[in-house]
Amino acid sequence: MRATLSACVIARDEEERLPACLAGLDFCDEIVLVDSGSRDRTLEIARAAGARVVENPWPGFAAQRNVALDHATGEWILEIDADERVSPELGAEIRAFLEAAPADVRMTAIPMRDLFLGAPLGPASRYPRYRHRLFRRGAFRHDESRSVHEGLWPDGPAHPFLNDLTHLLASSWREALRDALAYARLEGSQRSRPGAGEALAGIVLRPTVKLAYRGLLYGGWRDGWRGLAKIWLECAADSLATVQRLRSGSESGARGFGQESPRLGPVRIVGVALGARGAERLAPWLEAAAAAGADVALIAPTSPEGAGVRGRRLGGRGAGELVRALDAEEQLRPVDALLLAGSRERRRLRLAPRALRGAIEPLDPATPPAQALRDVQERSRPARTI
Repeated sequence: MRATLSACVIARDEEERLPACLAGLDFCDEIVLVDSGSRDRTLEIARAAGARVVENPWPGFAAQRNVALDHATGEWILEIDADERVSPELGAEIRAFLEAAPADVRMTAIPMRDLFLGAPLGPASRYPRYRHRLFRRGAFRHDESRSVHEGLWPDGPAHPFLNDLTHLLASSWREALRDALAYARLEGSQRSRPGAGEALAGIVLRPTVKLAYRGLLYGGWRDGWRGLAKIWLECAADSLATVQRLRSGSESGARGFGQESPRLGPVRIVGVALGARGAERLAPWLEAAAAAGADVALIAPTSPEGAGVRGRRLGGRGAGELVRALDAEEQLRPVDALLLAGSRERRRLRLAPRALRGAIEPLDPATPPAQALRDVQERSRPARTI
């Protein structure tokens, strides 16, 4: 029998966007909506759609999401916001997954497609931009010490879905600017005051590098003027957030944006091969590592026939293609180490940001998998065991 599913929504004054959101959740066994004081028809719309409504004064994003979790009864939880849409294709894919969810999977990852100024974005918004929104009830809770980025992090293999969750990011320039300013105020007011060097980097250096990297190497230009505008707004908001921190940041602020995801669960190793021969060489090594307890994946132009390793296909041989693939795997679950097929892959990796190269230097496929796993465990997170 299919596992039961609860959809959890937090909302306030969402009478315009909520109906379409709830309409896409008809495949769920229950809908729990936590409202923080709506003054419009939000509560009426939710109840008419059959949702169980919980009224709770706003305590912050993480705490409010935990309130919804406490009222859910399904075996699995699907977290959705009012400005997000579950397509029929994604709903069918979720239902199929719940028919036979693997016992070792406690969390999944759903690709999010941003709609910005009337058009969908790809590289400019780091698509697939995985979000960990579907997970086993009772397995996770949101960290209430985080002011923002209150999302959850997998502690084991995260099943990646293929169909998108649509996010209505901004439909007008006014809304886009409002969102950017709101981010800057929240981030700046709830994080610590920076020193002079950190302030200079946050206002000028990092946003400039980010603009060049996301627009050129990552391929944001492929999304046209909307993509470049989205990246520019993000960079401007980063600068304003640092200015806000100078003005009102505390001596020891709460954790907010820009925080690294924690490394939990089994060692994560991702193989990289730019050709078919390299992929055939790495696949058996990764299969052996998986049998020893590692969480593995293979980035390559094609997956070797019969390979028992999850693959991510490279769309081309350019540096941007590899960067996007590495970023997608890092979004799915933080990578401890890369396994490179040869010198060509090592040269190409030099163009990728340091954050996408794993926690330690790349592994040599000549090293036996069991020995490599022990080395990665000791060097990347010595407090844990495989």
